[in-house]
Amino acid sequence: MDPIIRVSHVDMKFHMNMTRTNSLKEWFVQKARGKLRYEDFYALKDVSLEVERGEVVGIVGQNGSGKSTLLKVISGIYKPSAGEVVSAGRIAPMLELGSGFDYELSGEENVFLNGAILGFEESFLKAKYQEILEFSELGDFIHQPIKTYSSGMVMRLAFSVATLIEPEILIVDEILAVGDQHFQKKSLDRMMQLMSSGTTVLLVSHSIEQIRQLSTHCIWLDHGHVMMDGPTKDVCDAYDTYMNT
Repeated sequence: MDPIIRVSHVDMKFHMNMTRTNSLKEWFVQKARGKLRYEDFYALKDVSLEVERGEVVGIVGQNGSGKSTLLKVISGIYKPSAGEVVSAGRIAPMLELGSGFDYELSGEENVFLNGAILGFEESFLKAKYQEILEFSELGDFIHQPIKTYSSGMVMRLAFSVATLIEPEILIVDEILAVGDQHFQKKSLDRMMQLMSSGTTVLLVSHSIEQIRQLSTHCIWLDHGHVMMDGPTKDVCDAYDTYMNT
């Protein structure tokens, strides 16, 4: 069976301004004089991996290792500088809370907007709407503009939309660490339900215990390179040893 995600020799290069300026005015002056200095920074370098359908893949690594960048490349948010990403399923990315929301619109309107962005028909979203509302626990706030929501309320709505429409591929970046204890448990239960039903999940978390609990396959990134790719226990044990030496 072909993998549901294949990443082949991917580079992600950013052109970074290395000139220090103290104000926007100074930046424009330096730019006009042609004195801005840029350097190329590789967030990912020659990354290759495969994810099988129904797998739960954990991604570990220190801050700046390329974890979130990899998820954005797989989601299609970033176009890789080199290499190729091929996916064979509909992706629901949960990377930056509310990134698909229009903050001037109500929560209800954003359910349909976000669902449409993810590729779902209005009739399907209408059938799922009550379930999304109940899971989010927003009550009458669903009719208020998103700009009036707390970050926790935005998270609850984003999680509810992304997980209750049953995506083929769910990409999650630290989402389970946000919100109160009650909703964290509820979110974890929902994730477990999705995993048992065959949804493919890519999960980034700073909690190694969470990665050990949820994933069967793990990838360790360091400075944009794949250090190790294999069974979760083997990779997490090696990562723990590295971090504690």
